[in-house]
Amino acid sequence: MTRLTDHLIVISFDCLSSQDHSILKDLPHFKELLSRGSLCKNVETIYPSVTYPCHATIVTGNFPNRHGIVNNTFIQPGRVSPDWYWHRSHVKGTTLYDEAKKAGLTTAALLWPVTAKADIDYNMPEIFANRPWHNQIAVSLFNGTPLYQLRLNSRFGHIRKGLNQPELDDFVLESTVATIKEKKPHLLLVHFTDLDTQRHYHGFSSEEAHAAIRRHDDRLGKIIGALKESGIYEKSAVVALGDHSALDESKAVQLNVVFKEKGFISLDQRGRVKDWKAYCKGCDGSAYVYVKDSSVKKDVEKLLYDLYEKSSNGIQQIYTGEEAGAMGADHTCTFMLEAELGYYFKDKIDGDFIHTITPEDVKEKQYTWGSHGYSPKKEKYSTIFMASGKGIVPHKEIESMHLVDEGPTFARLLGLDLGITDGKALQELIDE
Repeated sequence: MTRLTDHLIVISFDCLSSQDHSILKDLPHFKELLSRGSLCKNVETIYPSVTYPCHATIVTGNFPNRHGIVNNTFIQPGRVSPDWYWHRSHVKGTTLYDEAKKAGLTTAALLWPVTAKADIDYNMPEIFANRPWHNQIAVSLFNGTPLYQLRLNSRFGHIRKGLNQPELDDFVLESTVATIKEKKPHLLLVHFTDLDTQRHYHGFSSEEAHAAIRRHDDRLGKIIGALKESGIYEKSAVVALGDHSALDESKAVQLNVVFKEKGFISLDQRGRVKDWKAYCKGCDGSAYVYVKDSSVKKDVEKLLYDLYEKSSNGIQQIYTGEEAGAMGADHTCTFMLEAELGYYFKDKIDGDFIHTITPEDVKEKQYTWGSHGYSPKKEKYSTIFMASGKGIVPHKEIESMHLVDEGPTFARLLGLDLGITDGKALQELIDE
């Protein structure tokens, strides 16, 4: 298959929403991208619409129940900080970067989710130290490209303040610019999380969120500048996209508190989870309910529908596992729950069933003011896709597309084949 572009630069601005288009179109660097490229401001995301499943979808063209990344974190009842789906080994099937590597193309990824230990030439994976005895730099080095990361850390590590934003994205930006100039990868995947962080802790339309969008414009400008300085801008396709949107919330549904009271979750003498028959695994705006002991399934179902009858309990919809699978989510769950507007789900097993969030909660980063993970069918919840450069039809706006279409489209631009996918290449955006 013919390659249509020499270099594909995919920039994920986590939590960039269709609602942001009114701001983006007037910012200088997004405006430049939009003025010469194509746009879709109605991209339907996946279910559950959380970061790791979304980014696995972007590089596979498949829904979560096919690629296997069905949530951000694992089912680890009682753990304050469950482990995430960090590693490439969790992804079923092939990916865009696997196929690029097979074709002899140079690949690079910076903080792209689910790439730990991936076969990527220049890889700084998104993974963090999740045990008291772990060291952040050591964990990153062990799971990515060690020498590459060491050099970037020695040059730009002073910018970072742990995992805090916006400093983390500023570090990623400088690392991206250096990678473009020095490595000139054929495929570059980069993930920025500044906006997502601000929307979580300050709300969707907060000034902090708007400031992050302006910082993202500066970051886009510096990446475009690096491509120009490297002499590969005219040979490159540049894509700026979001993975999901977000919605404001002020109440947390803590269903495991009720499960514990009903005896579905049992604790040891130290208050730790000893065993469970049913467990609610949150995806922020939605949640999976897993029933391990079939003898309590009918009791769990009755409990859920009793709670559902009262809208102040925060449950907007109950799906069966089969229905969840039909929507692309984890078909092995027993039930899947969708939150009412203003609510989201937490895994906590102590406290109140419905927790009203306070500023102190958010300051301590125990709760948030904004979440994603909701059904892609919710109003004003779509994300955005912008692309320009070699291989992209200029001045084209398409009415709608799906997140699963992005991977096959990227594969076509690079002359690659992802095999049979849930999505399709968007021929109307591709300049043959």
